[in-house]
Amino acid sequence: MGNEAIGLGALAAGVRVVTGYPGTPSSEILPTVAAGQRHHDGHIHVEWSVNEKVALEVAAGAAMAGARTLVTMKQVGLNVAADPLMSLVYLGVKGGMVVVVADDPGPISSQTEQDTRTFGLFAKLPVFDPATPEEAYEMIIDAFDLSERFGTPVLFRPTTRVCHGNAPVALRELPPPTATSLRFDKSPRWVIFPRLSYENHIKIEQRLPQIADEFSDYRFNSLTGAGCLGIVTQGISTGYVGEALAILGEPGAPLPEFKLLRVATPHPFPKRLALDFLTGLERVLVIEELDPYIERELQRLAGECQLQVAVLGKGSGHIQVAGENTVTASLKVIAGFLDVPLPPNATGPALPEAAPTLPARPPVLCAGCSHRSAFIAVKRAMRKRRAIFCGDIGCYTLGNAKPLDMVDTCLCMGAGITIAQGLHVVEPEAVHFAFIGDSTFFHSGITGIINAVYNRTPIVVVVLDNATTAMTGLQPHPGTGDTMMGAVSQKVDIATVLRGIGVRHVEKCDPLQLDASMEAVNRAVAAATDGVAALIFESPCIHVAPPAPGYVVNAEKCECKECIIKLGCPAILSVDGKAWIDNDLCFGCDLCAQICKFDAIEAVSREELGP
Repeated sequence: MGNEAIGLGALAAGVRVVTGYPGTPSSEILPTVAAGQRHHDGHIHVEWSVNEKVALEVAAGAAMAGARTLVTMKQVGLNVAADPLMSLVYLGVKGGMVVVVADDPGPISSQTEQDTRTFGLFAKLPVFDPATPEEAYEMIIDAFDLSERFGTPVLFRPTTRVCHGNAPVALRELPPPTATSLRFDKSPRWVIFPRLSYENHIKIEQRLPQIADEFSDYRFNSLTGAGCLGIVTQGISTGYVGEALAILGEPGAPLPEFKLLRVATPHPFPKRLALDFLTGLERVLVIEELDPYIERELQRLAGECQLQVAVLGKGSGHIQVAGENTVTASLKVIAGFLDVPLPPNATGPALPEAAPTLPARPPVLCAGCSHRSAFIAVKRAMRKRRAIFCGDIGCYTLGNAKPLDMVDTCLCMGAGITIAQGLHVVEPEAVHFAFIGDSTFFHSGITGIINAVYNRTPIVVVVLDNATTAMTGLQPHPGTGDTMMGAVSQKVDIATVLRGIGVRHVEKCDPLQLDASMEAVNRAVAAATDGVAALIFESPCIHVAPPAPGYVVNAEKCECKECIIKLGCPAILSVDGKAWIDNDLCFGCDLCAQICKFDAIEAVSREELGP
């Protein structure tokens, strides 16, 4: 897997400290290193940090003492880490430091399609952009070397298809655990005063052309072919373009001459190599994800060197401005650009004229998910009141789907709490709920709650504590008491934290007990008349808890199908006009039995259900 290749490449590079916060598509990198560190007798420190800012700062401290460090996150996590990273560029590092930021074209599991290459340009950071898991393995080693030689953090930007693609990778022999003890050398260089920033800014501008020149000879940047036409690509699009060209250039269908440039290091841009590519060209087609980054760089370079070449891509409408590229899309645009016909069925077999429309399959909470019970409890308790439900990033975001309709806003990690405060200002007569998960609470929820306590904002904070970071792969967090080093740590109790920051009403309850949960919701709402009230719904994720007894529907008693209409549970179906429970999916949460008015849903043992 691409993420495993990145982690193993970091081990081969001699990484000493690895930090991060889980976020798809980057989550598997850090656990790969954690598994590998066992071969180093715990010599490598690995941690899931509470958020990306903390992760970057921990790694920066180790890099200042000369350790090679790796930080992992997804593209929206870079927004959280941007504050220390922007300053660290000016301060520099002693040991090699690579910040892996996995971008998510599509987006498949993210709020944005932001492009880390553009952030590299903005932050004046070198950027590596691998196209395959094999390249990712080798390139991460190169990134550490360059970072250490130039004393700067380096961005490493795989995208989802590289992160989650699989390939055979030739691994290098791991370096033996080093006994070298690193030591932080006290120096004014580590204190970022304005005068030092000014001086270091000059050094940054001086080294960027040096790195750009070095990148022009970098082994993963390539220039082939000849002619007056040119095609440029990067990252996973390199594979799409390669497949498209192979289809168009099948025997009996020769292609016109063209140059092909692959850019693996977008910043600083390999100007000398790009100028070699542009020389003699009339038209250029750029196929890239996500921003028209290379397209703009080539246009700027052509204008600077007074080259009469048309650079086509996203700006000209030849490439879509959002989403992923594909082989099919690349095939069509390249055929038009090279003025060659598309082979028969090159874009796939033709569909029959009466092909059925597939039903929509929106994301849904798992069967048995305790978040569903929490939402139902709040919804029922607020039936007669105007309530606004501010959501956050996590599994519980799926509560926005029908029939739950329990997420009215969702912006970014922790924002549910602060958005609720803003909504209260303009609509004080409503009841404002802020839903947040346990991992997100530690990531970025605490500061928002402190703000609400300080400003005496009457909101109800609902912490959905399922004892894991479920959305990104069941990673531990400070509330679980487990670390990536295999240690058992002191659990950080959410209720204690809430009381410590001044929340007066804090109550825990089990969301799977529906009536008791509704009563707890009403108590929290009553307490939130002059400040923050907090309700903690505690129930483990079904993926970390044993299943409960199964349930069956007594068809003779089934009358209303409210369990289907109100819950949206994927384990409950309608069969012959009656509710029916698929016990291959049912986790036994009991919620459907609690809301059934006719006692038609009955518990049975797993043994009674049979295989």
